[in-house]
Amino acid sequence: MPFVAEGLTLRFGDHAVLDGLDLRLEGPGCTMLVGPNGAGKSLLLKVMRGLIQPSAGHATWAGNPASGVTRFQSLVFQAPTLLRRSVAANIDFVLKTRGLDRARGPDLLDHVGLAHKAEQPARLLSGGEAQRLALARALATDPEVLLLDEPTASLDPASVLAIEQIVSDARDRGVRIIFVTHDVGQARRMADDVVFLFRGRVEEHRPAADFFRAPASQAARDYLDGNIVI
Repeated sequence: MPFVAEGLTLRFGDHAVLDGLDLRLEGPGCTMLVGPNGAGKSLLLKVMRGLIQPSAGHATWAGNPASGVTRFQSLVFQAPTLLRRSVAANIDFVLKTRGLDRARGPDLLDHVGLAHKAEQPARLLSGGEAQRLALARALATDPEVLLLDEPTASLDPASVLAIEQIVSDARDRGVRIIFVTHDVGQARRMADDVVFLFRGRVEEHRPAADFFRAPASQAARDYLDGNIVI
């Protein structure tokens, strides 16, 4: 399901946080959206999901407006919101609501390493466990596209690697991954291609190996060198 943005603009008042952005994503794999704070990464992800309508331009999936294809997508935020129920009930609720096979719940929990906590209240999970549950809920709907907004921010290294493995497994099964991160090391580990955003525009979109070996723009070089880019 290819994604196309043309002239995508998002304004808050007089300020354009996305400024005539053009982007085309095709084929399988994991696209990492990187760039400095305020570059528009999370807002672009929300436009892709259809949660925000652009002020100008358009964003489409296979020619359809983003707001019309949400049933083919799942989105996981940095801070997941879990139901005040058991871990298992969080999965069961999604399966039941979508009319899917509720017998899949135990396998989904096992896949993310939470089978042993199925009957525990979800509110007692650690940060990493809560995010794994959020991923299990997202994957329960068998999405074609998985959108991830900094899902490992503030987590310990073991939790980060566990979540990266779940995401990599989904990619290997053919799920299209679009992943916002501030972690350059994570982008190096995970990316098939990199979209570098700067001041609301796509400064570079290149295969990951090419981007990290020889970024074409000064802004990307500064970003990878750890300099603050305004």
